Amino acid sequence: MINLIKTVPHLILAAGLMASPVFAQDASPTGATNDLSVGVPVAAEPAQDGPIVREQHGAWDVRCLSSDESAQDCQLYQLLKDDEGNSVAEMTLFALPEGQAALAGAVIATPLETLLTAQLTMSVDGKNTKRYPYSYCSVQGCYARIGLSREDIDAFRKGSVATIAIVPIVAPDQVVKLKLSLSGFTDGFAAIQPAK
Repeated sequence: MINLIKTVPHLILAAGLMASPVFAQDASPTGATNDLSVGVPVAAEPAQDGPIVREQHGAWDVRCLSSDESAQDCQLYQLLKDDEGNSVAEMTLFALPEGQAALAGAVIATPLETLLTAQLTMSVDGKNTKRYPYSYCSVQGCYARIGLSREDIDAFRKGSVATIAIVPIVAPDQVVKLKLSLSGFTDGFAAIQPAK
């Protein structure tokens, strides 16, 4: 297993996102893809001292900009590690307002040594693999901004583990598979839903 990086600096509530379409593609054995275009809004600016972990649900942290009870400024967060326990990537997930093409948005941060043209793939319990392009890189890593449909969120609620696959640029013939635990996802996602 290639050790991409020892640690990945934590994202602060996906700050710095730019609003633009994000494309999810169903990956098929033949390589054919179907585009699903969804808009992801600009995230709120983080607090000076960073987010507060308000609560935990299974493998997910609920990170908020303030300690008040509002879910509006809260997101789910999970650090992804490789089989050797090295921190490799992170996922931050946030609810979108009703009426959007997607139910939630997410940012997946990967190391700078990621092969961007290979794109990021994700499947839940080994089913319905989807491919996502990277949006940009910064000094901290490379970022895939994705939209999650109601079907995607339902799969997260019912599933036990999602697999996120990235390809290292130094070994383009190898795939690094990271496990995203879905333990506690249902309660965590409920905790970040805006009040109706």
